[in-house]
Amino acid sequence: MVNKNTFYPDLFGYNHEENMPVFYLENRRYLGCKEKLAERILTIINNEAQGAHSFFDIFAGTGAIGRKALEYYQEVIFNDFLCSNVVAYNAFFADGELDKERVQDFISEMNNVDVSSLDDNYCSHYYGNKYFGMAAAKKIGYIRDEIERRKNEFSEKEYFVLVASLIYSADRIANTTGQFEAYRKNPAGFKDLDMRMVDAKCHNGVKIYNEDANVLARRVKCDIVYMDPPYNSRQYCSMYHVLDNLANWDKPPLNGVTAKPLHLDKKSEFCKKDAINVLTDLVTNVDARYIAVSYSNTYDAKSKTSNNKMTLEEIQHILELRGTTKVFYMDYKPFNAGKSELVNHQEILFLTKVIV
Repeated sequence: MVNKNTFYPDLFGYNHEENMPVFYLENRRYLGCKEKLAERILTIINNEAQGAHSFFDIFAGTGAIGRKALEYYQEVIFNDFLCSNVVAYNAFFADGELDKERVQDFISEMNNVDVSSLDDNYCSHYYGNKYFGMAAAKKIGYIRDEIERRKNEFSEKEYFVLVASLIYSADRIANTTGQFEAYRKNPAGFKDLDMRMVDAKCHNGVKIYNEDANVLARRVKCDIVYMDPPYNSRQYCSMYHVLDNLANWDKPPLNGVTAKPLHLDKKSEFCKKDAINVLTDLVTNVDARYIAVSYSNTYDAKSKTSNNKMTLEEIQHILELRGTTKVFYMDYKPFNAGKSELVNHQEILFLTKVIV
């Protein structure tokens, strides 16, 4: 059985209570995942932010921090720019009608489809023999079409569970190092798709958004806002475009060898040279009693695209405009799918008590 407090990016677990294999939230490969740090981060925040009841994870990513926050706070708010992440939050956390047997019956039906009988489809046309083998790509495209075609047979919660289950299943067999900037030139590495259900739960007090953080911050009031913004010039919409495409399923035309959309419209201003001004705007306008900012010290990475856009001193200066700020240091070896060698890597947590 998988230890749910451990980050296993390539494995799925087994839910013994329901007698089925499942994907846990942490069973995906994602740059900057805070699964290993969630316990330490939430312990610090909870100890410092006394009397808090609501927690806003404004750059929620995989959702690992927000999930841990559910153990501490009555209301937890998730937000992310990527649709694939938001689909996962709805599947793992949102309240709603969930008949797991109905979902599992659909998954079993899809797993038993004869791939040789399937026609070419959008997914096989663009992704076949690239990010996935041709057979797996056909199956992924067919299943995604079936989820959409039979959407009325399922509740909204069940729909998100099915889409998230397909995304996690596809990510597990993807012919990549964990990101979708490129794919391995190794046909022998192609794997078959075996769809598995995500370990979906229903929680009261969960809100989910898919918006620009700087815009949303002006509308949401909370006790604690946790910020884990992008650190460098690597755009997440580019690294996970395949999974986001599966989530949206608008079937846009794709371009070039890497089969990316012609226009990636989810680019973050935090990945550009003006990042410090964007953070200033966010910190200035958020309505919270406490502001927590998590940041990695990747200043000396081999790849220039992995180097930080902001210094720790700049971040602390901005936060101190709002109140008293404490700084906590945590040794940490992050998930790294590239060639960046990070020596003496640390995660830094800034925690500001806002002065009204």
